[in-house]
Amino acid sequence: MSTRRRRTGDNSEVEIAPALGKTIQRLRKAYNMSLGELSEQSGVAKSIISQIERNETNPTIGTVWRLSRALDITLDEALKVDTRENFLQHQTRAGIPVLTSEDGLCTLFIIGALPLVEFFQVYDFHSKPGAVLESDPHQAGSEEHLSVLSGTLEVTIDAETRTIRAGETLRYRGDRAHRIHNPGSEDAHATMVVVLRTPVSEDKG
Repeated sequence: MSTRRRRTGDNSEVEIAPALGKTIQRLRKAYNMSLGELSEQSGVAKSIISQIERNETNPTIGTVWRLSRALDITLDEALKVDTRENFLQHQTRAGIPVLTSEDGLCTLFIIGALPLVEFFQVYDFHSKPGAVLESDPHQAGSEEHLSVLSGTLEVTIDAETRTIRAGETLRYRGDRAHRIHNPGSEDAHATMVVVLRTPVSEDKG
């Protein structure tokens, strides 16, 4: 980040980026802190904090340091300019990848961020009556979270079956072969989150 230094007598100041005010205000509200509470914890006057948040003053590094300590962030994090856009991606329905079960009765729309599929996957799951989705084991330690929005689904692992209905969520091991079945007479709709974990290598020493 580029800053300009200016000298007044023997004291030096740094012109702080305007983004600082937004950062302080965002973190203060995230911690549910009032101006008075942040003032008490940081030792910075409430009026000064208010001016900083409104970008009406140029605080010294010492003031920013005290505020950053009270908000549990580093000085660099407080001064960092966030250049990311508010909206990261907009996928139209036509652009969402779709998977289909072998029987053609289950449809999974991949609604999670594609760059993160190695870590976790999010699906919009639809199944017709009698539909079956067979899945091989995922990597060791993985889990699946199935939340039914409408209809009824059954999940079977090692001959053990659990039934979940609309409004219910079932979390189960994804590192074992599992089967999702729609036993009802109507379509079922659910969201599915697959959380993947890196397998732990055995110590052969």
